[in-house]
Amino acid sequence: MNRQASHKWLWIDPRTKILLLLICVIAAAMAPNLTYEMGLVLLIACFALASGKVRLAIGGAIGYAFFYAISMFVMVYASETLQASLLAFLGLVHKIYLCGFMGGIIISTTKISEFLSAMNKLHAPKSLTIPLAIMLRYIPTIQEDWHFIKDAMRLRDVSPSLEGILFRPAMTLECIYAPLLMAASKASDELSIASVTRGIENPLSRTCYVDIRFHFTDVLVVVCFLAYVVIGRFL
Repeated sequence: MNRQASHKWLWIDPRTKILLLLICVIAAAMAPNLTYEMGLVLLIACFALASGKVRLAIGGAIGYAFFYAISMFVMVYASETLQASLLAFLGLVHKIYLCGFMGGIIISTTKISEFLSAMNKLHAPKSLTIPLAIMLRYIPTIQEDWHFIKDAMRLRDVSPSLEGILFRPAMTLECIYAPLLMAASKASDELSIASVTRGIENPLSRTCYVDIRFHFTDVLVVVCFLAYVVIGRFL
């Protein structure tokens, strides 16, 4: 099937997405300053917009801008002792945020069948692809359960906010986090059984409706990220 006919937004090969994540990890580890990291976040946000994840792109950019503003405030107004402790923590947050932002885009834009087909073309071992495939399906499932639990607990005037944790910790843990852990355990078992039932362990070569192969857009996206990492590092 022609992927242009089946996808309205930018479609990238899952193998290319993994490469982009590795590039982001290396760029975050070697980032010389916050401005460089902000530019990388904007580049990731543009990638999310092109992939059709508008809310994720806007939310991710605003979230990083918040941490950026806090870091700048600490650098300008905080004492030296406070800077030494807070900037070390915020620096770790900045680097994790970059990788988490890109990882969220990859998870939300990659279907399990496409991922398995791409990994099959890489001849990746089943011991690697099966856990990753279950993880890709596991995270959206837990997000759905989280929203259902929050909606149900609001009827009992329980909220998973900071205020609820501070003033009603026992009720919050009992009514929200305990059900979430139970739902997570149940979801993992169900996903594992469903994957085996659908033949995830089948040794034969997989087929996919989508054309899983590298295209010009894959090369273009990788070049854009590599160009920013290299050029921005030395400017």
